Amino acid sequence: MDWKTLLTPRRFESKPTTPGHEGRSEFHRDYDRIVFSGAFRRLGRKTQVHPMASNDHVHTRLTHSLETASVGRSLGLSVAEALGGGLPEGTPPSALGEIVQAACLAHDIGNPPFGHAGEEAVRAFFAEAPAHLMDGLEPAQRSDLTTFEGNAQGFRIVTRVELSLNAGGMRLTYPTLGALLKYPWTSDHDEAARRRKFSCFQSERGQLDAVADALGLAAREDGGYHRHPLAFLVEAADDICYSLLDLEDAREMGLLRYDEIEAVLLPLAGKVSEDALAPDLHERRRLSYLRTKVIGRVVEAASGAFAANNEAILAGGISVPLLDLCPEDVRAGIDAAKALARRRIYESKRKIELEIGSFTALGGLLSSFCTAVWEQEGRGRLSERGKRLFVILGEHAPPEGCGLYEGYMRVLDYVAGMTDHYATLLAKQIGGLAENLSVR
Repeated sequence: MDWKTLLTPRRFESKPTTPGHEGRSEFHRDYDRIVFSGAFRRLGRKTQVHPMASNDHVHTRLTHSLETASVGRSLGLSVAEALGGGLPEGTPPSALGEIVQAACLAHDIGNPPFGHAGEEAVRAFFAEAPAHLMDGLEPAQRSDLTTFEGNAQGFRIVTRVELSLNAGGMRLTYPTLGALLKYPWTSDHDEAARRRKFSCFQSERGQLDAVADALGLAAREDGGYHRHPLAFLVEAADDICYSLLDLEDAREMGLLRYDEIEAVLLPLAGKVSEDALAPDLHERRRLSYLRTKVIGRVVEAASGAFAANNEAILAGGISVPLLDLCPEDVRAGIDAAKALARRRIYESKRKIELEIGSFTALGGLLSSFCTAVWEQEGRGRLSERGKRLFVILGEHAPPEGCGLYEGYMRVLDYVAGMTDHYATLLAKQIGGLAENLSVR
């Protein structure tokens, strides 16, 4: 792979246009398209970690995405400066920052309501679905559904669903799409089985191949592609943000004490000011200071690791996260933060109680809508209830003859795009338990 091809400003499924005179680069335009999209706006009422949190200081998918984009921009700029003359002539350092920032902004855009529990709820529904709903699906199509992935749904959204429906989606630049592809293979790939991660459904295999061809992504011997180098920075920005900020949210929710978090962050922070950590300061102020110091140090370490491994990354020879290539003390600090979160946050009783409800809500919605799809595509006749459900689906209602798989994917476009609140209320409405529905 070479940087000149990897950084082409061409847009996906879009004719070449004359550059404008607004002072915006093509990659800056990507950022703006994502920010103003409905799919991005709805992240404001989607769970990051804690479902339906009443504390407004707790992160949603939206605030997490904005913070990840900020860290991603810093990583991109830092890497560009570290590479120096290694970038194509005329490429400003800001280009890498803008690409990574835009990709980070969209990295969670395909996640369903209720966080990772929502993903598990979708997988569970299709894994346990009545046989007649799944009969006729090809093995790879079944795999897409039973191992549903928010990353793949996000790629589908930006290349097909949002803005230009089935005509290029947001029509982002190829580099932004490449940086978004953290797992550039489909659900039936060996890596998908090993990692439980993939970035492309069978329905978007053509889009994946087109992006890879435009960027010159190196093909893997076992199928799929090696990552775009900037995907390592997107992954690192996400890892940095959730490993640190999940701890802050836990303090807000009463799951962790300040001193427990400080004990993890101090070794990562480097030299600190005693005044900034004075006991008389509010805990939020002290945590904010520590977070700033830690992010700065990890960004510096990660960009250094990228520059040191630039040639191996371009050759497709790196298969571990960028943070794994950082100095031992940085790796140990991030691992300690993640371990604390696993022990004390992700298995909290209140969180699990609310997540159980997500299985009920999403399972009910998928059962209703997918049954209607089967009635049309499998049985050949919609019931009266099915007709009404298709009205609710609106533009996502599958056309007659599209097949079960495409019909189910359109249902997922609708259900995965819901906010936590809308999914909860619509599930009650369809189940006959709600008097009215005012949330969209």
